[in-house]
Amino acid sequence: MVSAADVTVDDFLGGRVRLIQPRKGYRAGIDPVLLQASVDARAGQRVLELGCGAGAAIVCLNARIPGLTLTGVEREPLYADLARRNCAALEVVEADLADLPLCIRQRQFDHVIANPPYWSRSASVPGQDSAKEAAFDERTPLRLWVEVAARRLAPKGLMHFIHRAERLPDLIRALPHDMGSIEVLPIAARTGRAPHRIILRARKSGRGDFRLHPALILHEGDSHTDGDRYTAPVRAALREGAALEF
Repeated sequence: MVSAADVTVDDFLGGRVRLIQPRKGYRAGIDPVLLQASVDARAGQRVLELGCGAGAAIVCLNARIPGLTLTGVEREPLYADLARRNCAALEVVEADLADLPLCIRQRQFDHVIANPPYWSRSASVPGQDSAKEAAFDERTPLRLWVEVAARRLAPKGLMHFIHRAERLPDLIRALPHDMGSIEVLPIAARTGRAPHRIILRARKSGRGDFRLHPALILHEGDSHTDGDRYTAPVRAALREGAALEF
């Protein structure tokens, strides 16, 4: 177990969530909070997060929508331990998503969420922090993340992924044939900027038309000199635990 000197306790959702995180290594930012804010779940439903880390996304989802049945899969022992400490209601299964144990493979979920690693180290230099590398380095192909998520969904269940905007084609190509009703929410830093993130939603056995939503703008103003004030919907999601319109 990591010592108290090696962690910090950080406020999320305006203090409704206090998350224990490593002082060094991967630390959750706004992406997992925006991911969970896009999930339209209701009490009694089952939620699985692949690669849950210390639990930022799924713990914030639990604070926003009480009464969910929560399961997280995390490969790194350090983060799995922190996730357990961060939420007593969260079942954390320490495993690689490429080799899930039977206790996960025998179950179906109403929602599967994921914030996969963003970078391939085939095109960059790895760092020295092994846990941080695991969070950023795409060792497991993105295609496999999508396929595993789809297999774990119950009929009509929803998948939500957040990723870099340039990986949207890869995400869509990886969707199995039984995933439909695809929706994409682009996320841009400011008005007029190209989106740098996207949230992808898809439904098991969905038959709805593809929908590309207007971009979610993070910051007010045209440039950094105007300050980094969040726009109203982003501020409500990050500070007040509000859902994102999706």
